[in-house]
Parts: sequence; C-alpha cells; structure tokens
Amino acid sequence: MLSDYELAEHELQLLARACRVADTCSSLQATVDTDGPLTTSRLGEQRAHPALVELRQQSALLARLIVALRVPIGEQEMDTQRTRRRATRGVYRLGSAS
Repeated sequence: MLSDYELAEHELQLLARACRVADTCSSLQATVDTDGPLTTSRLGEQRAHPALVELRQQSALLARLIVALRVPIGEQEMDTQRTRRRATRGVYRLGSAS
C-alpha cells in the first residue's frame, strides 16, 4: 500500500488501525474455526460464540476503515468529470445523475 500510494498522516493512522483490526479478525476467525460458531450456556442453551459476534463487529469496522481510506477497488478508475465517494453500501456519485 505504501509503495503504491502517498498517504497523509491521518491516512497512515487509518491504515495502521485497519491492519490491527484485520489481525483481530484473523484471530477471531481462527477461534471460531476451532470452537465452532455455537457455544452451549450453563443452562444447556446454544447461542452464537462470543468470538463470532465480535468478528461480525470487527469486520464491519474494517469495512468502514477501508472505505475511509478510499482504497480503489480492482481496476476502478476515478471519473475525471465527477467526484466519486465510496461508502459501505456502494459507490455514490456526487453531482447530477446521468
């Protein structure tokens, strides 16, 4: 990433945070892979593994951090006439509709 893009200080901080969150997601996924997605409570009820719940939250955070960095997706190119802004739900084009 750093060899392909020049990042401002705040972007470097976002990238570092995204890397830490990605590591957390990997660790949580390993726990879920080992233990399974469900746990049994003291009362014998099955429920989602706490690591699975946290993995979902950390994955959402990672997506938001990546969007905040405005990392190009695949071969996506910036439209030279209009500014594009990526958000967690897709690409939004600012300006008049085509």
